[in-house]
Amino acid sequence: MSQSLELLLIQFLMPDNDARRQAEDQIKRLAKDPQVVPALVQHLRTAKTPNVRQLAAVLLRKKITGHWAKLSPQLKNLVKQSLIESITMEHSPPVRRASANVVSVVAKYAVPAGEWPDLLPFLFQCSQSAQEEHREVALILFSSLTETIGNTFRPHFADLQALLLKCLQDETSNRVRVAALKAVGSFLEFTHDGTEVVKFREFIPSILNVSRQCLAAGEEDVAVIAFEIFDELIESPAPLLGESIKSIVQFSLEVCSSQTLESNTRHQAIQIISWLAKYKSKSLKKYKLIIPILQIMCPLLAESTNGDEDDDLAPDRAAAEVIDTMALNIPKQVFSPVLEFASLSSQNANPKYREASVTALGVISEGCLDLMKDKMEPVLHVVLGALRDPEEMVRGAASFALGQFAEHLQPEIVSHYESVLPCILNALEDASDEVKEKSYYALAAFCENMGEEILPFLDPLMGKLLGALHSSPRNLQETCMSAIGSVASAAEQAFVPYAERVLELMKSFLVLTNDEDLCSRARATELVGIVAMSVGRTGMEPILPPYIEAAISGFGLEFSELREYTHGFFSNVAEILDEGFIQYLPHVVPLAFSSCNLDDGSAVDIDESDDENINGFGGVSSDDEAHDEPRVRNISVRTGVLDEKAAATQALGLFAQHTKTSYGPYLEESLKILIRHSGYFHEDVRLQAIIALKHILTAAHAIYQNHNEGEAKAKEVLDTVMNIYIKTMTEDDDKEVVAQACMSLADIIKDFGYMAIEPYMSRLVDATLVLLQEKSACQQIASDDEIDDGDVEHDEKLMDAVSDLLPAFAKSMGPHFASNFAKLFGPLMEFARASRPLQDRTMVIACLAEVAQNMGAPIAAYVDNVMPLVLKELSSSDSTNRRNAAFCVGELCRNGGEGTFKYYGDILRRLSPLFGESEPDNAVRDNAAGAVARMIMVHPELIPLNEVLPVFLKVLPLKEDHEESMAVYTCISTLVFSSNAEILSLVPELVNVFAQVVASPLETTEVKAHAGRAFSHLISIYGHQMQPLLNNLSPQHANALAAFAPKS
Repeated sequence: MSQSLELLLIQFLMPDNDARRQAEDQIKRLAKDPQVVPALVQHLRTAKTPNVRQLAAVLLRKKITGHWAKLSPQLKNLVKQSLIESITMEHSPPVRRASANVVSVVAKYAVPAGEWPDLLPFLFQCSQSAQEEHREVALILFSSLTETIGNTFRPHFADLQALLLKCLQDETSNRVRVAALKAVGSFLEFTHDGTEVVKFREFIPSILNVSRQCLAAGEEDVAVIAFEIFDELIESPAPLLGESIKSIVQFSLEVCSSQTLESNTRHQAIQIISWLAKYKSKSLKKYKLIIPILQIMCPLLAESTNGDEDDDLAPDRAAAEVIDTMALNIPKQVFSPVLEFASLSSQNANPKYREASVTALGVISEGCLDLMKDKMEPVLHVVLGALRDPEEMVRGAASFALGQFAEHLQPEIVSHYESVLPCILNALEDASDEVKEKSYYALAAFCENMGEEILPFLDPLMGKLLGALHSSPRNLQETCMSAIGSVASAAEQAFVPYAERVLELMKSFLVLTNDEDLCSRARATELVGIVAMSVGRTGMEPILPPYIEAAISGFGLEFSELREYTHGFFSNVAEILDEGFIQYLPHVVPLAFSSCNLDDGSAVDIDESDDENINGFGGVSSDDEAHDEPRVRNISVRTGVLDEKAAATQALGLFAQHTKTSYGPYLEESLKILIRHSGYFHEDVRLQAIIALKHILTAAHAIYQNHNEGEAKAKEVLDTVMNIYIKTMTEDDDKEVVAQACMSLADIIKDFGYMAIEPYMSRLVDATLVLLQEKSACQQIASDDEIDDGDVEHDEKLMDAVSDLLPAFAKSMGPHFASNFAKLFGPLMEFARASRPLQDRTMVIACLAEVAQNMGAPIAAYVDNVMPLVLKELSSSDSTNRRNAAFCVGELCRNGGEGTFKYYGDILRRLSPLFGESEPDNAVRDNAAGAVARMIMVHPELIPLNEVLPVFLKVLPLKEDHEESMAVYTCISTLVFSSNAEILSLVPELVNVFAQVVASPLETTEVKAHAGRAFSHLISIYGHQMQPLLNNLSPQHANALAAFAPKS
């Protein structure tokens, strides 16, 4: 075989394609025989030309895997000995490297089996050799062997690290330094033990040194290995970087700001800054690196991009991602420098800098939202000015930034509608289609959260939008439809005059079938559903059938986005029709099922490429017997399918909610899907499943009410749903999904009562405790070198949802909640510490108030712990906190027993300013009145009524929070009925208050009855003396009161 194989190897390397193909076929046939191994070994050592020797090594690497176990011990020894000789004696570097690759494959099988004990000592010996080639190849082998026999190195780790550090600092050979750099990268990738990884910190100066040398020599592909190493170090949970973070940042900034380097190299440097911002933001603060980073990143936004450059690698785009990441993680340190850059750059003569000024503000709007809301004037000054810029690129960036503001700066941004909307209206007339498109996006995002403020602009807006629908290209028509949808949502009933024309225009889009038009059809389908919500059932029901038919027919067009929007359309129609939607269930539910059951669409690309392909050896080196494990190169997900699944999942819940008992035939299959989707890999689908499960549970309860085995079946569904929700609370890693599970649970407790949820109570309380202790899966954050208490990542929405569970428990259990509340109280109060964000204290006080209200007397045990906090928050700068504190103090006094009496003086002193003109918020004043009313009801003797009642009556009637009405007017009527002298001295004020209460459309019948009876009692005491007071009232108020006067 050896002789014929040598000829075939030579023939394979010939330029003649036919000869090459024949040789390849012959080699493949011979390679099935184990004797090919010694033949290839022989040619590796003895062939005259390096090309043949290299090809022999390449083939040996591929074939030896399948044959190794069949070789005799003698042959195995021959292979190992020949490989060692090739590595140490071969003069050709490519042959040496190819031989090293064979060693790596053989070692995978031989070392664990104890068949190659000499390998590691040989490599250590090689790495100390005086010959550069030996040191280099030893390091190459250490690199490749970590992938196959990394565990074998563990006992030698300290020696290996010392060796690598020494080779990184090799003064005589650049090749050795580069090989050492690659080896460090391989070892870091393999090493997960924190104590082992920490030792790599001392490597950082040498890594930077080698990388700089490589850049200077034009070897950028090697230099970027440094960034791969830093990537591993940054993502490690161990505190690795210390002060070396400064030199890493400095080097990364040098690289990313150098326009002479390749895009990929600069992108890798920018990516390191991004990872540092994400994982080590506290260290960036500690070492004062934020300003230096922004001083490079902000100007990068203004860098021109080559037309043929990959967008993902463009420096301006990558810099925007870094600034966004920094804003999300360290907003306080980012906002001021970026605003300063934007203000200065907005005046720059270079249009790229003017574009960068508004891009920067748009990019930070999500992370810095609270800070931006306080500085809306200067921010809008820059962006609205840019909308009038002579350069198209600047106007486009300004439109996009406005859209970002509209998404993230709600509701404050809407209050600036008088200055913003006219600017957007002007931009809709821009000569540039790109500016128009971004302006439609801004308009859609801005109007989405508007209400009646939009009405003065409705006519000019709809005039422009309807005109654009007629005459614009497809992409503009699509964004235009989005904008019309937002306008319709904001205008509600006021949109009705425009609805007919919009719906008529949509008909032409709903019949489009060409692939390039299906996005437009999807948008049109969505818009019809939104308009239907504005018009309502009466206006839509008669004209719906053709739109339903068009939506159903669209399913046959195999376009995921169209199916997604169609599910949304059906959801809207179900919402407006309620039981009228029952007739459509047989047609639309199967469509939702089919989308939910689609293949997940995750695609894994296997990379079987090999370095040898570069040398033209790829074809012959891969056949059925090559058993090398392929590397997973890329995992991609078809997000369109995800969005479609999420929309279909949501639709199932809404169909069940609005058709209730008629949903019976679809209940079982829907529940199966939702159970599956509650554990889906993507949070968007899980979120919709968690929402829909609550609707399915409600429908099941209605369906099984009159069923033979109804109680057992309903209990089974409840059991399934509760188990999923409780598991989600602690095990799901997405905060929004967990928050939704908590909100759904609070609703279930409210709707079904304590008896239904009693079997789950212990687990529910335990899961709530885990969340309050911030130990659930969704609350685990990547560690940093040091995390101070005030900077703990906290999700307001999540903790609000968690804290809503405690009042729900209290309301369902009453005083019996006391033992469970005892477990939860301590962790809850951690959120009230001074170091926590303001919104945490808001959440705690609101929670305590409702628990005090619903649990009753057991709250007395907590008064001394809670009252100092609540009294302090009565003076908070935040109106929501003052309001919650006033409500809380009232409920503590109502249910806290004698333990609250000692606080009455302090409470009244703290409440007093809330009744004065210095208090700007009516809801705060209403809650302060409610607190005083509760205190009077509990212990009037402790209240100086002669001082309190005049002030108390002066703020009545209540202006905003009518949930306080019952407490306030019950208190007054009780005092009147008891003929309290202090209240009876204020009869004129009382009559005025009663008149406004009984005439108010905002008060309940019960509240009006209290006021009316108290007024009637006053008539019975004072008779005709009341007439002058009645004469002073308006006819409306006088007539309203007259209805309560005793009949003579």
